Parts: sequence; C-alpha cells; structure tokens
Amino acid sequence: MRQLSLEAAQKLVHEKLLKHGCSSENARSVAQALTLAEADGLKGHGLSRLPSYVAQLKAGKVDGAAVPQATLKAPGVINIDAAHGFAFPALDLALARLGEPAAGCGLAVATIRRSHHSGAAGHPVERLAEQGLVAMFFANTPAAMAPWGGRKPLFGTNPIAFACPLEGMPPLVIDLSLSKVARGNILQARQKGAPIPEGWALDKEGHPTTDADAALAGTMVPMGDAKGTALALMVELLAAGLTGAKFASEASSFLDDKGGPPGTGQLILVLDPDKLGGPGTRAHCARLALAVSDEPGARLPGRRRLQARAAAQREGVGITADLAAQLEAL
Repeated sequence: MRQLSLEAAQKLVHEKLLKHGCSSENARSVAQALTLAEADGLKGHGLSRLPSYVAQLKAGKVDGAAVPQATLKAPGVINIDAAHGFAFPALDLALARLGEPAAGCGLAVATIRRSHHSGAAGHPVERLAEQGLVAMFFANTPAAMAPWGGRKPLFGTNPIAFACPLEGMPPLVIDLSLSKVARGNILQARQKGAPIPEGWALDKEGHPTTDADAALAGTMVPMGDAKGTALALMVELLAAGLTGAKFASEASSFLDDKGGPPGTGQLILVLDPDKLGGPGTRAHCARLALAVSDEPGARLPGRRRLQARAAAQREGVGITADLAAQLEAL
C-alpha cells in the first residue's frame, strides 16, 4: 500500500487531468470530488476512477474544457447544460445557484443534462445541508439493471441521495445505489483481479456470476428485487425524462473510452426547513436522529463515512501499489 495525504492525492488528480486537456477549474472540481470520495472510503468513486476519466478525455468522450451553463427557467427552476463535460463542475454550478431561490420561496430545483458520472451522490446534498437546506439528488447512469423479470438492461444503478440539517449535529446524509451494491465495487474487483460475492450481479444470460468481467457485461441485481427496479424507473424519469438527458439504455459507459459522451442527467431538489416547518424544524429533526443513534446497535446513515473522512484528514489515504503505478503512468 502507498499512503497519500489528501492534499497530495488532490494534487495528483489535478495534474493528470490538466496534462490530458482538462481546464484548471474543471480539474480542480474533479480532483476535489475524487479525493473526498477516497477519504470517505467510497473507493469505487475515488482515485480508481482517474484512469478511465483520462482515457475518456483522450478519446473526446468527455470534454475537459466544457463550461456548464445555467438558465433560470422559472422562479426556483434552474436548467444546467453540462456540455458533455464532467458532472462535478455542473454540480458545483447548481449548488451555487440553488440557495437563493430556495431561501426566497422555500424550494428550488436544478436539472442537469448532457452530463457524466456524478460520483458519490451524498456529497452535493451534504453541502446543501451544511447551508441549512434539505436536499434530494437523483442521477441516472448507463444501463446496468433489467426490469424485474426481464433480461435487457434498461435502467442504471441510479443513485438517490438525501440530506437533512440537524440542530447541533452534522447533517444526516443517506446515499443509496438502487442495485444491491454500487457498480464501482465490481469495477474495483476487476482492477484487482478478484471475484465478487454471489448475489451482486448476473451475467448477460441472466445467470448469477462471481466473475467481475461477466458482471460488467451483464446486469446488476437490484436492491429489494422488484421494488429496486420500480425506484430505478422513477429515477430515470426524474433524472433523464424531466431533464432531457439520455435514458440509461441510450447512454454509453462511464467506465471506458468507447462511444460518444454518456449524456446522462441529474436532478437536485432543495427545501428550506425554516419555510416549511418554522425555525424549530432542525431541532425537531435532530430529536429523531438522536433517538436512532441512541438505540443500542443502531447508527445513523453516513456516520461511518464521517469517521473515515476524519481518519483520512489525519493519516491520508492508502492506495494499492497497482493503482499507484496506474496513476503515475497516466
């Protein structure tokens, strides 16, 4: 294992992206996102993504110089065109624009189209909750799951995230992939040459598999069986149907440099708790969170990530020798 400080990890990502045609601002945004995911222990969204990002930059599948554009379509409705660039600069723009209309009328929504892999879905909603806003995030991803009972992948793993500010506590952050596990876990297994547990994925014939390559060529097992695919359909309609983005079955892979830009979408909804429930709303929500955390054997979602982040800030992050070599060679 090789240990990197968070500053060194972020600098490494920034430099490699600049080298392959990313603008400085876009490279900064992507480097921050990948480094924070690594710090939180979400390695499938962390530094392991850099080789595929660089390959896509070199192939023109993602535009490293893209400048996302925001249009106010109605009071509290912001449309953002990511311009086939990385998702993170578009997300930064959305977060910069959402606070004012949410504070004014109590709610606001941002749609993002012509986008890309949005990484750890909990991070943008966490940032909004730190501003005192309740936030929900929906993203569609390239096809990876079949409708329940079917075999053709029509839905992505389609993450959902939610964050709520709590009086006197860090925000509650919930981040869910609608497959049984995030697809990034299978990508990690493939990079290590390791098998995956049975029950994570099916091969292209619809049979259970423990082979990471067969899993990536097949479909993911949905969380909660039929309920998971129903939620994935909902996210497709919110993140792609309402935004004008490509549906999962139309999008190219986030994992390689083949094909054109993925063109996927995201939707962010924010609510001002003070406007909805009054000035005591955050304290009211905190009481429920405390009841959960005080229950023996229970823990609030997202708290393990905060512990990992704190450790990474002190000690840095560990990456395998193979990954370190891949990153240095870029």
